[in-house]
Order: sequence, then C-alpha cells, then structure tokens
Amino acid sequence: MNPAVGVETPPERAELLAGLHVVSIPMRVRFRDVGHREAVLFEGPCGWGEFAPFLEYADVEAARWLAAALEAAYAGWPAPRRDVVPVNATVPAVAPEQVPSVLARFDGCTTAKVKVGERGQGLADDVARVAAVRDALGASGRVRVDANGAWDVASAVEALTALSAFDLEYAEQPCATLEELAALRIRLARSGVDVAIAADESIRKAEDPLRVAVAGAADLVVVKVGPLSGVRHALEVVESSGLPAVVSSALDTSVGIAAGVALAAALPTLEHACGLGTVGLLCADVASEPLQPVQGVLRPSRPQPTADALLGLAAPEHRRRWWVERVSRCLDLLAAQSSPA
Repeated sequence: MNPAVGVETPPERAELLAGLHVVSIPMRVRFRDVGHREAVLFEGPCGWGEFAPFLEYADVEAARWLAAALEAAYAGWPAPRRDVVPVNATVPAVAPEQVPSVLARFDGCTTAKVKVGERGQGLADDVARVAAVRDALGASGRVRVDANGAWDVASAVEALTALSAFDLEYAEQPCATLEELAALRIRLARSGVDVAIAADESIRKAEDPLRVAVAGAADLVVVKVGPLSGVRHALEVVESSGLPAVVSSALDTSVGIAAGVALAAALPTLEHACGLGTVGLLCADVASEPLQPVQGVLRPSRPQPTADALLGLAAPEHRRRWWVERVSRCLDLLAAQSSPA
C-alpha cells in the first residue's frame, strides 16, 4: 500500500471528482471561529470517506486529510481490538450558564474537554467555564482543557496554576511549539503544579510527529486520523511514540467520526476517553442515525449518508467548485509523493 495515497490503486481522478458531495452544516455554537462546517464526502468500495481540513490549512497539510479519506473509501481500516470506545464531552468557549445545555448533548459522558485560551477572552472566563464544568460533572468526573497553542510559557504557567484547582486530567496543547511544551513541563514541575501535558497540534502539524516524544514535550499524545494520513499511519505514530494516546475529531460528520472510532478501536491500549462525540455540535448530520455517544461510548461502524441529507445540506455551487479545486490540487500532491524520485 502506498502510504502517500493510502490505497493500492487510487480511483480515477475524473470519477472521484464527479462523485464528490460537498456539504455545509451550521454549528450549534461557534467553534474555532467556525459557524458552518464544510466537508467533502465520497463513496468507494469500502464505504464513505470524508475530506474536511479546515479552510486555512495549506494544500500540503490538507493532502494528508485526503489520503485518510481515500483510505476510508478504498482500503478500509484495520480490525478493531475493542467493540466500545469511551468518549468525552466537548465544551466550546461558552459562558458558564451555557455549560449544562452543552453537556446534555453528550449522553452518559463523564469526561469533558473544555476549550480555553479563546481570543477575546481572559483567564477569568476560562476559570468560570471550567468551574461550571466541574460542578456539572461532580468530583468523580474528569475535566481536561484545550488551549490550541494559545499561550506562551509564562501565560500557560499562570493559567494552569489557576485551573489546576479543578483537578485537571491534562492540558492539551497549552503552547504552540515543542520547545515551549518542554519548558512548560519543567516550569510546572518546579512550581509543584501537577498537570499532565498533551500534544495535539505538535503531532498533527509536524513533519516528524514523533519529535514530541523525543523532545520530552508531552505526557500523552492527541491524534486525529485526517492530519496523520489515515488510521494505519496514525497507529504507527502512536505505537512509535511510546506515549498514551487520545483519539480526537475535527468537527467531523458521522463519516469522519467513524474513522476516529476505527483508530481508537484498533489501538493496543486505550487509557483515556476520546474526543469523538462532536457530532452533537452540528445542527444536522449526513447520516440518518448520527454517530453520537450512547451511555458515554461509541461503537465501530460505517455510517451511510442519506440522499436527502446530501441534497438538503449541499453547499452552494461556488463552494462546491472551491472544494473540487482543492481536492484536485491535493490529488496532484499525493501523486507527486507517490512517484519515484
């Protein structure tokens, strides 16, 4: 199998481009400054694939997401090692009074990931939001925070010192670079602040995702199927890192979430709830039975988009053309990577 493309024999370009479905789904709450989630869906012999890199990502990075979508549709995934995957609730940067309604969308989830470090907000906002989540989950629930690299080291020390009062499971990507994460771990240890550090962007945006372990920058890794070119390569990254892994999503439809569940189900060990319960953040889904947690877990499956959903959620024609052109450029990049030097 060619790792750049994710399949033995890629589909014909014209056939793939002609069969693309581009959807635009409104979000219940703005998330990462996203108000509508756009995604490309296509069907292959093994099922449906989803291509949905965020709009600001360059083609080089987006091409990895296309490789993952091709793997899903044309190669399938490794056999699962478990038939249930525990998942966490995801709380956007909302006001504290909105927390209970957000958590109510995640049936049976006893772990919550809380967005912090949002632009235009301050530490007091983060503390109030995390406090509301802790109150809602109770002492036995697990709370983790995600800053998406928003802080420098000094700001991260200040924020995590304050937020550690809520017994954090870990802090995800508090700083942007591996060097900052490594320095932060040292500063926290010297200050007696017991908060584990998880690397997310440092894994999925790195040319060498294994540097995070070598640099001593994290206690665990957060992995997403799309940025790591598919389930198989993501498995290799986790196994080579030697660190515990949490599988997360990227505001996917049920088709994309299924790939994350397949990765979590195939991991040798799974110590933490996974961030795969995010379909509930969308106002609609492409599948008739959205892949949402029931009693706090998801099960491996291959959701099927319905014709009505693909039609009803179809993006405007100018957005479809934009995505078709993006897929075409990414196909060129994958083809170049596949060609002998």
